Amino acid sequence: MTDIQLPQFPEPFWRDSVSLPSFPKLEQSINVDVGIVGGGITGITAAYLLSKQNVNVTLIDAGVILNGTTGHTTAKITAQHGLIYDELIQHFGQDKASQYYQAADDAQKLIQETISSLAIDCDFQKEDAYIYTNSDSYISQLENEKKAYDKLNIQSQLTETIPLDIPLKSALIMKDQAQFHPLRYLKVLVEESAKNGVQFFENTTATDIEHNKHPAIITRDGNRISCDNIIIATQFPFYDKEGFYFARMYQDRSYVLAVKSPKTFPGGMYINAETPTRSIRTTSMNGEDLWLIGGENHKTGTGQSTIEHYNALHSFAAEYVGIDQIPYRWSAQDITTLDKVPYIGPITDNNDAIFVATGYRKWGMTNGTVAAKVISDRITQKENQYEDLYSPSRFQADPSIRKFASINADVAKHLIKGKLEYTENNINKLAADDATVTRIGGKRAGVYKDEGESLHMVDTTCTHMGCEVEWNSGDRTWDCPCHGSRFSYTGEVVTGPATKPLSKIDPE
Repeated sequence: MTDIQLPQFPEPFWRDSVSLPSFPKLEQSINVDVGIVGGGITGITAAYLLSKQNVNVTLIDAGVILNGTTGHTTAKITAQHGLIYDELIQHFGQDKASQYYQAADDAQKLIQETISSLAIDCDFQKEDAYIYTNSDSYISQLENEKKAYDKLNIQSQLTETIPLDIPLKSALIMKDQAQFHPLRYLKVLVEESAKNGVQFFENTTATDIEHNKHPAIITRDGNRISCDNIIIATQFPFYDKEGFYFARMYQDRSYVLAVKSPKTFPGGMYINAETPTRSIRTTSMNGEDLWLIGGENHKTGTGQSTIEHYNALHSFAAEYVGIDQIPYRWSAQDITTLDKVPYIGPITDNNDAIFVATGYRKWGMTNGTVAAKVISDRITQKENQYEDLYSPSRFQADPSIRKFASINADVAKHLIKGKLEYTENNINKLAADDATVTRIGGKRAGVYKDEGESLHMVDTTCTHMGCEVEWNSGDRTWDCPCHGSRFSYTGEVVTGPATKPLSKIDPE
């Protein structure tokens, strides 16, 4: 690894390179047609589409808008979602697999049309997308994927060479995909939505939904947003009393380095087929290429020290890209459903007033746009051909049953392990900007020492379902290995499904 250091604190390039509007906290109860919870690509796109049809919309976010997964994406607008189409044909049939591709392609077209109609300067450009492999065992999988592309009439090419100077044995190209600066795009959608009457509120945490004549979003401060329809666009549904989504999905983390390289980027967007994942694209920073090197996926709250994942990307970039500077690093959290197809639609079969959109499996730019279109069409009573494909109530016998058992067996393992774990770490030996798990007053506690030598102590029991969180050194968060909730070192919720913070512990 080179001696060029990683940035001390994680920060995504996207947020640092755009000035976003700010909005007040909701201070009173209100009545609207549609209440949206979550200020990422799904919530903002849905607000924009509905507002164009004179629907009265309010959108709230627990933090600030565009600071969740959308603000931490690699921002590829592509229908090439890894090795997926051969698998979809096997499990769903050719018609459903074709629909999945067509939905992603429609999303790309909707984004491009919106950029054109609003004259948005967001570095949108067409690029070919590549899945590549340097592993003999994946060559046949790429060949099968190519056969699936051909069945679905996807313009593609199988090749043994790519523009990047990295080792590989085969690659599959999907033609005419795209990339952009997601926050420059969505900033304009926010501004246009506000012009159309959408109300935005930040630092407003939704904690529950109540059902009377109409549903209502309940905030942590006790305010109510009464409405005809609710869209839960919080990545992981904050409200899950009926759909059991926590048992039907799992969350994992991945990492990105933004690298200035002595090499000129040759074009294209790349991801490998094998693990560990390596994703590569570029964006423009002050007129220069900024290489985005991503990957290192792992289940949230498990595995090696998270800073080691950044170090692995650092080593890869140094060997194959060359590093002049690393101005940014960040990580993202993504959700995968039992059958790898997102859940988009009514939260349950018998509740068509509350909609959920989740499980994008790292492909949020297209899937988030699809979700916004499917749900806004449903609310405005327009037919949408993709409703059945994404229905959250679907259940495929294969592979859903086996995946369901695997996910929940892993949850049980971590739940039991955390409760039985014996800890005797000494807080006095803790270095600045480090954390440990110990016991205080007989209770398992997480202790972080900040750079000013102050201690921050929290109860490590996740407030979602009682699993024990683990320290994430790369992002300075406490992460739950069971369902992926994440908390700041002071205990505040960073990512759900948890809605309540970790309890603080006073030193003895």
